[in-house]
Amino acid sequence: MTTTLRAALAVLLLAGFYVVALAIVAGLGALAWWAFQSDAEAAAAKLGFFAVAVAVAVVVALWKVARARPTADDGPTLTPADAPALWETVRELAAAADTRVPDDIRLIPEVNAAVSEDTRLLGLVGGARHLYLGVPLLQTLDVGQLRSVLAHELGHYSRSHTRLGPITYRGKQAIGATLDQLSGNVVGWFLGLYARLYVMVAAAVNRRQELEADQLSVRIAGRATAQSALRELPVADAAWSFYLSQYLDDAWESGYAPTAQGFFGGFGQLVAARSGELARLRDDAPPAEQSRWDSHPSIAVRVTAMDRMSDPAPARDTRPATVLVPGFDAAATALAARVVSLDGRTQLDWAELTATSLVVTRQRTADVVYRAAARAAGQPRAHLGTVLDLVATGRRAALDKDLGLTAGDDGADPMADVMLLLVSQAAVQAGAARWQHSWSGPAELVDRDGALLDLTPVATLALTPGTVAAARDRLAGLGVDVESTGQVAAAPTAHGGEVLGGLASVKVDGTKTDVLVLDIGLILVPTPKNDEHGKQRMLALLQSGSVVQLASYHRFLAYEEIATAVVTKRTPVHADLTLHDGRTISLKETWSGETLDKDSAVQLIGHLLAYAPEEAAAQG
Repeated sequence: MTTTLRAALAVLLLAGFYVVALAIVAGLGALAWWAFQSDAEAAAAKLGFFAVAVAVAVVVALWKVARARPTADDGPTLTPADAPALWETVRELAAAADTRVPDDIRLIPEVNAAVSEDTRLLGLVGGARHLYLGVPLLQTLDVGQLRSVLAHELGHYSRSHTRLGPITYRGKQAIGATLDQLSGNVVGWFLGLYARLYVMVAAAVNRRQELEADQLSVRIAGRATAQSALRELPVADAAWSFYLSQYLDDAWESGYAPTAQGFFGGFGQLVAARSGELARLRDDAPPAEQSRWDSHPSIAVRVTAMDRMSDPAPARDTRPATVLVPGFDAAATALAARVVSLDGRTQLDWAELTATSLVVTRQRTADVVYRAAARAAGQPRAHLGTVLDLVATGRRAALDKDLGLTAGDDGADPMADVMLLLVSQAAVQAGAARWQHSWSGPAELVDRDGALLDLTPVATLALTPGTVAAARDRLAGLGVDVESTGQVAAAPTAHGGEVLGGLASVKVDGTKTDVLVLDIGLILVPTPKNDEHGKQRMLALLQSGSVVQLASYHRFLAYEEIATAVVTKRTPVHADLTLHDGRTISLKETWSGETLDKDSAVQLIGHLLAYAPEEAAAQG
């Protein structure tokens, strides 16, 4: 079936959706009239009210979509004066695509490129056209690959492309808005079944249009360049995700951020330093995962389809794509300044940012150990000397148990990595060491003179009672006083926590509470008087702030605070917790309470059973 026919079918199905909706309204109205004629005024009133509600929902949804005006991204606009070579390239490609040139070019903070229009009447009437270019994408592509990507995006607006295509996209918006208005009733459920058919057909239209747009990419850039551009997209996306997770996330959560210049500048340095790793990623087979609901064919399918396209084989321009924007660094800095919301974070250059944030992040982990050591030693706070004393006097087993450390199949000491963290953090606290930033690998621990400092031998000595004294001597030789380096925070926080699930309307000590299950603890949020729609309530809660913010607003119960947990019932979950300070907490899931997902209760039970008394754990 051709793309035009598929698009026409999608438009017919879109019209059919609203024909069915209006037919339901008419049917409800007829039933209301019949009930009224049969002297069933109460039933007639209810049916009439329901019919009006459905009609209003349909009209409101269509009005919202028809009146919707996309908001332009807040990135800086590149004028022809700012980037003459880029604009010349875009004009050339627009002419080749037989379409008009975009009205503006904007930078965005994503691994993406796109062309969009401010359309009206569900996409039938065009408007201002915008070209969006992701800064991270420009930092990873060469000029030839960028030409291929831009040709593809402009190809979607080619005069040879069916004008019905955009309607499939706006149609999905309209149907989605209608279903949102009708959520929670039988009409919405019935129309949802119809909507699945529409979405499946619309996705098929979109996938076919992607392959048609790829034809222009091959014609403009050549088959090999177009295929390499496609293969580069998941590589660039993986590099950007790695950059955010490994270099930014911990610092961001700790209240620090790179400078505006360093935000995208750091990614450029990472790409250059990790060229070997990125090359190995390119050698992997392109992603082949795809379902009938996807709007894009898999990259593997698109690469294979290009093999069957005619290849003009033009020479590839291998210059970095950033050369098309002469003031790229300044533009990227301006974008970071506009879109990155610092929320009071301290901006540092990368060397200082890594050194500072690593110390903060690692200290939080060290504090978990020190709080456990303080409990094992029977004292209010602990330092490195406390941990060494526990090992030297044969009391390490209590510490291991509190931390949940057990020997693995490889026979390695489960405390080895923990002890290495403690001694390295102590060295940093004492000023004997610091963390040195690196783009080519993890940050490295160096001594006062900048030489690499490997404290693994010292940590190994600290694991055995007979060699603890030698470890103390080695640390003293480095200038580390084990009695003055150690615990910083008295109470745990939710930093680094990941949401695993949630249970609404759980009775916590008899009070209904929404429980967010993290990998490091529980956030307990009082349930409002009207406790319906628990899942929506928890989703809204998660969207209102970060895990750290939520834990600061509400009660946070870290798993490390639990001494024992007895799960008395699994469905629904009932558990009795005893904390290290002697307090007790009762958790009782209600039958009517909703969950974030089907595994929420399983996640909660799994974490609580780690603190079950040995006899209870054996029975469980």
